[in-house]
Parts: sequence; structure tokens; C-alpha cells
Amino acid sequence: MKGLTARVTRGVTTATRLVCDDNSGAKIVEVIGVLGAMSRLRRYPAGGIGNIIIVSVKKGKPEIVKKIERAVIVRQRKEIRRGKERVKFEDNACVLIDEAGLPKGTEIKGCVAREVAERFPKVVAIAAAVV
Repeated sequence: MKGLTARVTRGVTTATRLVCDDNSGAKIVEVIGVLGAMSRLRRYPAGGIGNIIIVSVKKGKPEIVKKIERAVIVRQRKEIRRGKERVKFEDNACVLIDEAGLPKGTEIKGCVAREVAERFPKVVAIAAAVV
């Protein structure tokens, strides 16, 4: 996986509820795991912008509710450092992806962090805005 240019604080832990920002059918998802989380004993695995997480769909279309999916975090409330400035968003949001890292939806409603563009160019291609 490609490294990030910003210093991303890991602000999303397990049991965090996220807004699913694409049109795949999911509305609210809950984090149940973080891929590649190098954690410590008895510490919750955490992820930040650009990390792949394992989620359970809580609200959305009936055929996708209770499914286990992969997602990438595109926004988080905890601030991240880009050089000398700090960036934070209004909510925590993710986009569902498949095993190859391609988005399941065809459009993303909100904005996406620039750090996601470095790792997932296909996700940013369908995004409305990049911040």
C-alpha cells in the first residue's frame, strides 16, 4: 500500500458508526475491524483517512443490511496534519469497496480527502470534490 504525505491521526476505532457516502445502498455502517492495524495488546484497532476497514451495514436497503463489507475512510472528524496546517471534517464517512479496491457505488455525494487520492484513484474519480 502506498504511503501518505500527511500525518494521519487514527480517529476511527471499532464500533464507530460511519456515514456511507456512496450510492451502493448502505446508509450507516459500523466498524468491526481495521485491515493492517498494528495495534497493541488490549488496545482497540483504529484507522484513519485512507485506511481499509471491515464494516457491518446497519441501515440501508434490505438486501445489503447485515452484510459484512470492506470500506475506505474518506473523512474523519479528528484533525490530520498536512505540512503546517491541520484539516478536519464535519463527520466520519466511508465508501464501500471490493477486494480489488474499486468502489461499489457509481457516485460519491460528499467531498473526499486528498490523502485518499494517493491510494485509491478510482474512488476519487467518482467523487464530487477533493479537499
